[in-house]
Amino acid sequence: MRWRIVIDHLIATDIGGRGSEKLYILYKSKDPDYFSKSLDLLIKSDEVLIVSDFPIPPTMTPETDGPPGALALALGLAELGKKATILTQEIVKEGLRDFYPRITTKFPNIRKFSCLVSIETPGRNFKGEYLSFSGLKISVRPYDDLFLRALELGIPTIGIGDGGNEIGMGNLGLNDERFSVVRVNELIIAGVSNWGAYGLVAGLSMRVGQNLLRDYNEEDVVKSLVDVGLIDGITKKREPTVDGLPLSLHGKILELLIEIVNIKTP
Repeated sequence: MRWRIVIDHLIATDIGGRGSEKLYILYKSKDPDYFSKSLDLLIKSDEVLIVSDFPIPPTMTPETDGPPGALALALGLAELGKKATILTQEIVKEGLRDFYPRITTKFPNIRKFSCLVSIETPGRNFKGEYLSFSGLKISVRPYDDLFLRALELGIPTIGIGDGGNEIGMGNLGLNDERFSVVRVNELIIAGVSNWGAYGLVAGLSMRVGQNLLRDYNEEDVVKSLVDVGLIDGITKKREPTVDGLPLSLHGKILELLIEIVNIKTP
């Protein structure tokens, strides 16, 4: 349907000019139905593990892109009566704890989940290393082990990323040490990874006929994360921005998604 095309185009908008548009066009040509298939996986899943944690070198402080999207997706799934658990590190959990209860810092047994979703989480390259796009090594827990294991067990996986070094970008098959080789069943490429998660929530809203984004307040979430110490992944500053872009711009993307949902959802 046309609304799916509108949403996946919108969330892939490369306002920051970091090359996500090229990745989107490449992957869209390979798998034009990835967005719809991602929604199918979530609709069929009763219990979902959502992973989000991207430490920024050299301090390895987690960034503000990823956790807000993880929260929005968890809240949307919970409203549909599904169980969603967010896996992250302690500082991120502290920033999200007032918004959602099911957050863990311990690696769970993935056999109990019917789908795994990664939002802006590093994936290893062909050398087994985690690298930033400036070539710096990232010290991060091996969250991607969970996704590799899930593929072995036949548990569906979704990856959301905006650069190429995240879990799921192995689907692109690009031979560059900065890129992750970790594959997923379905990959979502976004201009900002949070937008990819918001797009999925909008898509779910269209599927079920109710606006699952209506009460989500991104500004409150980002400010809470910054208050506990998270930083912008581009500026590397502790400020209420995401990927170098002001919250007013992120808010416009959310507003557009909500309007798209409202047009199609009574």
